Order: sequence, then C-alpha cells, then structure tokens
Amino acid sequence: MNILDNMAVQSYCFRNFKNNADVAAKVKEIGLKNIEVCAVHANFDSIDEWKKDLKTYTDAGVSVVSIGVQTFTGDSKQESYFECAAEAGAKHISAHFQVGTFNQAINQVKSWSDKYGIKVGIHCHGGYMFGGQPDVMDLLIGLGTPQIGLCIDTAWAMQIGPKDGNPVEWAKKYAGQLYGIHFKDFVFDRDGQWADTVVGEGNLDLPALLAELNKQNYSGVSVLEYEADPENPVPALKACVEKMRSLA
Repeated sequence: MNILDNMAVQSYCFRNFKNNADVAAKVKEIGLKNIEVCAVHANFDSIDEWKKDLKTYTDAGVSVVSIGVQTFTGDSKQESYFECAAEAGAKHISAHFQVGTFNQAINQVKSWSDKYGIKVGIHCHGGYMFGGQPDVMDLLIGLGTPQIGLCIDTAWAMQIGPKDGNPVEWAKKYAGQLYGIHFKDFVFDRDGQWADTVVGEGNLDLPALLAELNKQNYSGVSVLEYEADPENPVPALKACVEKMRSLA
C-alpha cells in the first residue's frame, strides 16, 4: 500500500479555525481526504458531542483515521477516547503518558485497545518531554506492546539530536511496533531553536524515510503536520502534499 493512499493531516495545523466544517473544507483544499482530529476541534469526553463533529467531517467527505494526541493518566473516564475513535472507524490513537501515572494508564490502555481493536502510538515530543526520550520510549513500549507502539513525530525526533533522534533509524528500530507517523520537518538555529518548514525541505531525510517505510510495507497511520502560519496554513500544507507525492 502506498503511504499516500491514506495520508491524513493533523487538525492542529488548523487550530485557528474552530469550525469543523471550515477545517474539513481546508483538508480537501490541500488535496487530502483524511484527518487526525485533536482536542482543539473535538470534546472526546462526550461521545454525543463527538458524533455531531464526526458527522460534519463525514458529510464533507473527510474520514477521521486517528484522534489525538490524547494524554492517558489512569482515569477510567478516558475510555471515551476509544469510544470516539471507534465511532469514527479509526484504528489509531496518538497518545502521551505521564511520569507519575504511566503504569496504571498503560494497563488501562492495553485493555481498551483489545476491547475496541484500536492501536495506540506514543507520540514522541522531543527530548524535554516524558515519552519523547528514547530510553523512556523503550520502557513504555516494552510495557505496552503489542497494543501500544510508537507514533514518530519526525520533527520532534530530530530535536533530540542526530545521534539519538534520527527518524530513519527509529523506523528501523521500531519496525513492527510503528503504528503512526507525523510527517513534520524542522530547521534549527545555532542555539538549537527550531522552526517549521515544508516537509522534506528541512533536516528530515524524507526520501530515506519513505524508502525504509516502503521496505517494511508500513501500514500505520500517516499524518502531515505543519504548525507554522496558523492564520493561513493551506499554502504550506499544499506544498507538503506535493512534496510527499513527488517522492512516493
């Protein structure tokens, strides 16, 4: 399966647009038909509210293939995240865990994963956040496998540094445990600060990553993300889609 066949966009790219009908229209405008919806655009604590939002996307011809990034803390009420994903027919939730609650939360999530048939990908968010550090990821995935795997955010992986945060090497290391990818790219200043750029035009070796994923016959969730230009993200996201298509 070609990675582009089910390519989605993360709704956070459209965070300045709160109306889901507007977001759905922008998804189509950039040339895609799938979305990963975050909490900016939905209340995943309420299945009834979510059904209304989901209908907006469905009516627009946009499929919800994932939700997140959701933080699981061990609260039993968070089963609603799985209920919402299942209602959409999504098979993936991108997720965070926290240092004080991960043991209980992982056990709950594994049970819900089995119940609903939905995989959970731990979203790496740089070296400064729990769950973003490679040794912590190894611990969490080891406790959660096979229900819980990795969702590589390629830009935040690189923020760790080229030695330990190479997305291509991560894809190799976690083959079989890779359930999601956020295709995102950063450029870095001399002081280590980052800025978003069109995917494949920054530090990310996009051709090598796609080649590795194709070698693995990767079938997880693929999500484009570009966090700059929140008032007008469509031009850059169009360029991201074009870049992906030129390499697929």
